Amino acid sequence: MIRYVIKRLLLVIPVIICATFIVYFLMDLAPGNVVESIVNSSSEPLSQEQIDALMRQYDLDKPMLYRYGKYIANLFRGNLGVGDITKIDVWESYIQKLPNTLLLSLTSLVIGASCAIPLGIFAAKRAGSLIDNGITLLTLVGISMPAFWLGLLLLQLFSLRLGWLPAGGNRDGIRSLILPSISGALMLMMSVTRATRSSMLDHLHADYLRTARAKGVPENVVINKHALGNAWIPILTTLGGSLAGAVSGSAIVETVFSYPGIGRMSADAVRARDITTSLGCITLTTIFYVVMLLVVDLLYAFVDPRIRAQYVRAKKRKSAA
Repeated sequence: MIRYVIKRLLLVIPVIICATFIVYFLMDLAPGNVVESIVNSSSEPLSQEQIDALMRQYDLDKPMLYRYGKYIANLFRGNLGVGDITKIDVWESYIQKLPNTLLLSLTSLVIGASCAIPLGIFAAKRAGSLIDNGITLLTLVGISMPAFWLGLLLLQLFSLRLGWLPAGGNRDGIRSLILPSISGALMLMMSVTRATRSSMLDHLHADYLRTARAKGVPENVVINKHALGNAWIPILTTLGGSLAGAVSGSAIVETVFSYPGIGRMSADAVRARDITTSLGCITLTTIFYVVMLLVVDLLYAFVDPRIRAQYVRAKKRKSAA
C-alpha cells in the first residue's frame, strides 16, 4: 500500500506541470497583462520609462517559455512567489483563505450527503414508481442547473426579497455560511442521489438479501446494513469527488456570495491578470485534489473487506518473496 501511495503522489508532478503550463499559456494569450492592470489602477499616470521598467521587472520583455521555466524552477524549490498585484506571499494568502473554503465545502458535503443518501435509498426501494421517476427527474434538472444561477436565485429570494440572510461575505458568522453552503449542497445532492440509487439497485435484489429476509432479519437492517454496506464504493467515489470538486471549483459559489475563500481568490487573480497568484492557487488546489482522491481510494479498504483482503494478500506475497 505504501508503494501505491508513493506512486500516486509522484503522479502529482506531471499533473502540476501540465495544469500550470495550460493556465500560463492561456493567460499569456489573453489580452492584457499585469502591467496594464497596474497602470489602470494607478492613481497617477505612469511615464513610458516606468512602464518599460515594469515590463522588465515582470519579464514581459522575454518569451513566454522563459517566464514559465523560471516559475517552474522556483516552484520546485518550494517558492510559490509573491502576488504580482497584491505583493503578498501566495502561500500565506492561500493558507489564510483555505479554512474558509474547507468549512464551506465540508458543510455543503454534510448537508448534501445527509439528504442525498436517504433519498437515493428511498428511490431505489420504489424503482419504477411515480416517486422514483419524480426523484430521477429532479436530479437531472439539478445536475443541469448552472451553479451561479442557483446561487443568484437563493440571493434573490432569501436576501433581497425576504431579508432573512446576508447577501455575501462572512462577517455574520454562521448566517453568512447558510446560503453558499445550501447552494453547494444542492448541486452535490443531485449527483450523490443518483449514485446512491444506482448502487442500491445493484444490490437490492441480490441473493444474500433474500437469504437475510428468509432468516427473519428486519427490513431496515437488510437495507441499511447489508445492502448499503455493499453499495458504499460508488457512493464514496461520488462523495470524495464532490468534496474535491467543491474545493477546486469553489470559484463560482464564492464569487456569487462574495465569500472570502480560495475560489474567489483565484477568480480575482485571473481578473487582475495576476499570474503568480493564479498559478499558486491552481498548484496547491491540484495537490489537494489528488490527495483527496487518494484518500477516497484508501477508504475503499475500510468499507469493503474484499479490497482490504487484496492489500493483505499483496503484503503477504511481498513478505514471502
